[in-house]
Amino acid sequence: MDIIRSKQFTADRAWGAKDIANMNGITTRLHWTDQAYKWHINDGQEVFAVLDGVVEMHYKQQGIEQSVLLESGDIFYASIGTEHVACPIGEARILVVESEGSV
Repeated sequence: MDIIRSKQFTADRAWGAKDIANMNGITTRLHWTDQAYKWHINDGQEVFAVLDGVVEMHYKQQGIEQSVLLESGDIFYASIGTEHVACPIGEARILVVESEGSV
């Protein structure tokens, strides 16, 4: 058992993470960041929940770049093959659920 106060979590580098659980190869991790990630496509599905802060999520649909502003409580679901990049506006804390070892 563990209680995690996500708004108090920080890391020593952008996208630093606290591993919360690994359930049959599906990981749940809490990330802290103040910098953009990189354009990528996950090996599987990804659930990206903003717990604190604001994140501009850029993604491509049929090769066309789009973006959406995600605020605290918002969830972005990336299906297999969704190219995307998360760009926080200031500090953000994000819960990510994905296949173990995914990018």
